[in-house]
Amino acid sequence: MIPLVLICSQDAEFYLIYSHILKMGGFASKLVDGLEEALAIVGERGAQAVVLDCQPTSAAEPTICGRLKQELQIGDLPVIALIAPGAGGQQLDLLKAGIDESFVRPIAPAKLLDYLRAKTVLARPEPYKIENGRSLCCGDVEMRIDTHRVRCNAEEMHLGPIEFNLLRHLLENPGRVFSRGELIDAVWPDNIHVGDRTVDVHVSRLRRTLESSSSRRIIRTVRSAGYSLEEVGD
Repeated sequence: MIPLVLICSQDAEFYLIYSHILKMGGFASKLVDGLEEALAIVGERGAQAVVLDCQPTSAAEPTICGRLKQELQIGDLPVIALIAPGAGGQQLDLLKAGIDESFVRPIAPAKLLDYLRAKTVLARPEPYKIENGRSLCCGDVEMRIDTHRVRCNAEEMHLGPIEFNLLRHLLENPGRVFSRGELIDAVWPDNIHVGDRTVDVHVSRLRRTLESSSSRRIIRTVRSAGYSLEEVGD
C-alpha cells in the first residue's frame, strides 16, 4: 500500500506543490485544514506522516503537533514542519511540542523525500517479488520499477527521485555512454533548467550510494563524453 502523508495547510498552492513532490517520490497525500481532521484521518486511515505548513503569522502548528503526539500516542508518527522564511522563531515552540523534524523553505524536494523514506514503510525491508511488475538488473544491482525499490549486493538502497531515474535510465542501457545533455533530456522535467554540474553532483551521489555496498565500479566516467553503467565482466 502506498504510504499516506497528510499535508496540514490552508494554502492551496502549498498543497499543490508538495502533493506533486510526494507523488513523484512514491507517496500519496491528502490535504487537511486543521487538527480535528488530521486526528480523524490518522486514526481511520493510518497515515504514516504529517507535514505542517508553518506560516510567519500562524501559531497553530506547535499546538497541532503536540495534540497529534499526545492524543494518538503514536511515537513513531513523523510530524515534519516546513517553516516559511521569516518564521524561524517557531522552531523552539515546535521542539517543545515534539516535532520530529523541521526544514526552512525553500527545501530541496529530495531532502524531504529522503527523510520520509527513512521514517516510513518505504524504508522497511520487504521481500522482493519478481513475479509481478518490472525488474531491471545488472550484476549486483536490482531495481523494481513498480515499487521504486533498489537493492545493491542484496542491500536496500534509498534513492531520491532524480537518482532513481538516473539509475533506471542507465540500467535500461548498460554499457552505453550518455552525455550530460542526454541524461538531462532523459531524467529531468522539461520545465527545469539543469546544467552539467548538476548532473555531475547527482551521478556522484548515486555512485557513492551504490558503491557503499559493492566492491566493483558500477558507474564509469568517460572523460569528455559522459557516464555509463559498467556491464558485468568489463
